Amino acid sequence: MNALGTRLRTGSIFGVLALVFSVAPELAFAQTSPFLTGANSLQTNILAWATPIAVILVMALGIMAMANRISWGWPMAAMVGIAVVFGAPQMVTWIRGMFGV
Repeated sequence: MNALGTRLRTGSIFGVLALVFSVAPELAFAQTSPFLTGANSLQTNILAWATPIAVILVMALGIMAMANRISWGWPMAAMVGIAVVFGAPQMVTWIRGMFGV
């Protein structure tokens, strides 16, 4: 058999294997989505940074409130912001459940 026939046969074998693996990802040992892994890592890092920032923010707002030097819109905005940042995973799960995703 010539070299062209060997290449065609090898190419067709790889094509069939690619088709089988794309149809059945379990055979390709596909674990998880790389996007999901990166998104979870980003979420973990954001929460790790946000925790001390939120604590310092609440302390500063408390000191300003004790000194009577605060507009009460700031603490309300801080509470809403903290609730959104730390409640985001639950909100996403709830919204995805509403739309059946």
